Amino acid sequence: MRFHKGSQPALLLLLVHTARTVVAAVNFTQCLNNIVLNANSTQDFHGLLNSAGYPVSNVSDTTAITYSMCKSWCGTGQEAFQWPEFSQEFSAWLLPNIALISQLPFGARYRLDNLMSAVLTVGSPALAGYSLFLTLLNSRWITYQFDSLNYHPNSHFALSILSSLQQVPLRLHPDHERLPSLILLENNWWKCLAEFVDYTHTWSIASATSIAWVIIAYILTVANSPSNEADFQSDGEATGSLWLWLIPIVVGWLQLSPKCDFNRLQAAYDRADRHNMHTGTADVRVGTLSASSRRASAITAKENDVMSPDELLTPPVFNYSRSLRWASTAETIFMVFKQDAEASEKAHSHLPVCGSDGIHDRNRHESLRHIAVYCAEPNGVQILHSHWAPGVFTRMFFASCASLGLQWGTIGAALVVAWFTPTTKIGCRFMGYLIYGTISTLVWMMLLVSSILAHYSAADPRRVSLSTRVALASSHVLRWTGKLLAIVNFFLVILACVFQYSNFYDRCFCNSSVFSRGGAAYDMIIETTANNGAWIGALVLACVSASAFLGILNLLLDTLPS
Repeated sequence: MRFHKGSQPALLLLLVHTARTVVAAVNFTQCLNNIVLNANSTQDFHGLLNSAGYPVSNVSDTTAITYSMCKSWCGTGQEAFQWPEFSQEFSAWLLPNIALISQLPFGARYRLDNLMSAVLTVGSPALAGYSLFLTLLNSRWITYQFDSLNYHPNSHFALSILSSLQQVPLRLHPDHERLPSLILLENNWWKCLAEFVDYTHTWSIASATSIAWVIIAYILTVANSPSNEADFQSDGEATGSLWLWLIPIVVGWLQLSPKCDFNRLQAAYDRADRHNMHTGTADVRVGTLSASSRRASAITAKENDVMSPDELLTPPVFNYSRSLRWASTAETIFMVFKQDAEASEKAHSHLPVCGSDGIHDRNRHESLRHIAVYCAEPNGVQILHSHWAPGVFTRMFFASCASLGLQWGTIGAALVVAWFTPTTKIGCRFMGYLIYGTISTLVWMMLLVSSILAHYSAADPRRVSLSTRVALASSHVLRWTGKLLAIVNFFLVILACVFQYSNFYDRCFCNSSVFSRGGAAYDMIIETTANNGAWIGALVLACVSASAFLGILNLLLDTLPS
């Protein structure tokens, strides 16, 4: 069916009018006035309540009505949408935090992976805080490990590289005969790579401005909130606290300065590899081998080489998936330096491989057999590859506690505000924040367990045993489910804020706290007393949680390699 051109504007107006009629806005103040007028004329006070939810004996004391009366007299619609109010709340509370997301470290090879890292960060603050704190604890751990190896000329460069390369899938060559050569033939490689990856993702004018914008906006709106009692339901104090976790996450990554630019890391590794004196397989001169076969270690891998594809993604929020394999690799490299004491002495004394009188360029191009003898322990002790690095679960535990404390400290503050907002207890606002925090925690748990199962299955790369196959399949399912929930949670928190600012929650069902009050639910329409004590307590809880996380982070930063 086709319409005449002149009928199209009229049809549009008709549709708009119909939509307004179907979704009629509710004026609760006018509705209460109508109820009071009716009660005065009929002397029927049934359903009229005071601010504590008790029936009134005097109609002038009416400030609330029962949920059933609210539905019958006021309808089930929402309060009218007010654009000035929405724009003010949106720009004051939500927009600065959305802009601050752009200051997170990204650097993935593909833009979709960068987008997914932002979604994971917002969808699970617990996971974002966990990856950040675990990265710091891993750097501290490997620093303490290498403190006893200051005598070795390569230990400082190795420590710098291991600490910096937590954002890439760090791998060792499966041929363990190559491992001792890491401390001898590749000494130029350690130094070159350490210099080539010596760049920082740290403070800039843009990042400082974004953080200052969020902090100043929060301070100004918080200072104005106690005096703004015109609409106690739509104010955004709760959503301001809900997003406060983002500031310590962004500041923490700026201070850690992770090396996560895939292209720069790949270019740095290739440049260092060209400067390296390579080794080859048994009795084969290394100068005749390809670069990929000569490398004793690698920082990139194909998807078939990892148990979890997230290990290939360089944004540091994915460090949760690499931490176990990274710790295992770092521990193995440390043991190479530690156990090969005689090789370290020889390297420090600049002794040649073949025992000649002088050092010549040809000494750096011997076979693996000569190098293995050169680097061997005097008592024949072999270097064992540790699949589970010592203390790794302890670090995971402390990182989990810190991240959960940050998340639930800020979300908990939003819950406190929503709980004590009239009508008190559990309403739609409270449920929205609670669901967001619960899903965030669930995402963190799923992805954490997924990383553990993936690392467990990596011990059997051929997947011979049934337990390995079950663990790997479970890891994939948990990872996919966790990411899906993170995407849902990302949109949920955005919608929760938009609903708050647009008066979507200002309806009989949400304002009556039906979830907790049940049949005794009532809607307080006129607020008589402001509960500033609970509001201030929530503010303190959010600020203390964010400050404590950032303070502990700064206390531990001084032990990182310079």
